[in-house]
Amino acid sequence: MFKLDDPKNNYKNIIHAFFLSLAITIAEPSTILPLMVHHFSDSVIIVGIFASLLRGGAIVIQLYAAFHAQAYQRVLPYLSKVFFFRFLSWLMIGVSIFLFGETNKPLTLFFIGVGLFFFSFTAGFGAIYFKELQAKLFSKTYRGKSMAHRQIAGSVASIISGGVAGYVLHRFDAPLNYAYLFIVSSLLMAIGFVIFSTIEEPIKQNVSVKEKSFKLFMKNSKLLLKSDKRLQQQIIVILLSFSYLLAMPFVILNANSSFTLTGWMLGGFITVQMLGSIIGSSLLWTRIDNYEKMLSLSFIFIIIAFVIALFAKDAYGYALIFLLFGVALDGFNNSGMNLVIEIAPEEKRPVYTAIQTNITSIGLFFPILGGIILKFVESYTVIYLLTITLLLIGFFLSLRLKKIKEE
Repeated sequence: MFKLDDPKNNYKNIIHAFFLSLAITIAEPSTILPLMVHHFSDSVIIVGIFASLLRGGAIVIQLYAAFHAQAYQRVLPYLSKVFFFRFLSWLMIGVSIFLFGETNKPLTLFFIGVGLFFFSFTAGFGAIYFKELQAKLFSKTYRGKSMAHRQIAGSVASIISGGVAGYVLHRFDAPLNYAYLFIVSSLLMAIGFVIFSTIEEPIKQNVSVKEKSFKLFMKNSKLLLKSDKRLQQQIIVILLSFSYLLAMPFVILNANSSFTLTGWMLGGFITVQMLGSIIGSSLLWTRIDNYEKMLSLSFIFIIIAFVIALFAKDAYGYALIFLLFGVALDGFNNSGMNLVIEIAPEEKRPVYTAIQTNITSIGLFFPILGGIILKFVESYTVIYLLTITLLLIGFFLSLRLKKIKEE
């Protein structure tokens, strides 16, 4: 018989986060991914595009996934299929770098892009199923703690991964070092996927009747969005929280132009960012179940990080930036997921999740805009100031969310 807040499900939830983070940290969009892409192309716009591909592919499929998911009594069987395709996409990146490498850079970039896109594209389905599953397995308070513990486990794994990545980047020459990292990490990722697939999922009785067509579903979703003022405001604030992506992928490039980056130093920055995640989750996010407050605090940490970036000139300054990134990003992830679960009626949870995620995922393409701005203004200061301005707007709007909820 299913048990709400079952510790076994919680442990599997945490283990999944550990192995997933162990794998994907090697393509962290603020550190290794920009440098890897920069190895094959000198264009900062290309760097921005690939940083967007890592997560932006999900935007095109979220609503279609919710169209079907609203009628599912169980979502885990579908999530398991998503896991399989994500594994193949990640493995393909490593294999393509190994096979083609520098002998055909355009072809290598093409396969890296395809792999990143499909890894992200399948996550569009996975995000809907995952959030639905979290809502079914855990109560509000327990879910917040479970997500924070997931983030801690993921951060510990990322610290390990950062150390390993630093060693591999130092020990082997590019681009073979990137190939080895992706191939090995795909196998580690598979372990987490298999364990998570054994979670016990309850049958959902209160489901929606699926519309006769996706066109009708889109029409109903539009009406739902228009009728829910809180959802509208929440989407605006969360979209503004993604403003950090305008500049974040280029912070490491700015550092690389200021002093010599070694493989160990790069691995160290990853480790510091994950330490920030652990500090944030263990000291802050596990203690807060007011998700509006969590969102506002996350804005504060990320704004401080970019203010420091305006003046950073050495490794210590950049270490502090990445530490604050780690604190803030976990807060954004935790609050964003739980806020939509809180306001959504049970039978419409997948739809609410898809509407919010689909619209806010526009922010995942901000690195492309950031790359274009950087190409023409050729000033990191300008892009940092623009990012800070948008984040400040998001912060002040986030303070109003609680009031809207109580009206």
